[in-house]
Amino acid sequence: MKTVPLMFVLLPLGVLLLAACNTPGPGFRGVEATRVTVKGVTFDVRVDGTRAEAMRRNGQWAPRLGAVAPQAVAAIERVSGCRVRRLDGDAALMTAWLDCGQRQAPLPRGNTYDCDVYSISDGLAELTCERVRY
Repeated sequence: MKTVPLMFVLLPLGVLLLAACNTPGPGFRGVEATRVTVKGVTFDVRVDGTRAEAMRRNGQWAPRLGAVAPQAVAAIERVSGCRVRRLDGDAALMTAWLDCGQRQAPLPRGNTYDCDVYSISDGLAELTCERVRY
């Protein structure tokens, strides 16, 4: 019986695992993402009704949720125009439940933005965002 080199087994498996890293959660498939960078952390934010998902796009060594959650909340609130009531997940993929009672103007979806935090009060961050053009 002929043996298959380990490379031919591990390479396809690695490609499949890496492809899964860019896949939105089941409730957000088909929802267009808006890419937002807040304080050097880049997220793909998808909003579907009163729920949102933030997928961290840039690499960080062993981040904890607490280290990236403030940037994720700011990105979700800016993209959705709603306040984040609750945030669950891990440092790579977070799901938020939104309170859209007092909406602000959301960012147009499907674009890429670079945002700066210029004010934080009552747990809310105010951002200035510029659209990135390639």
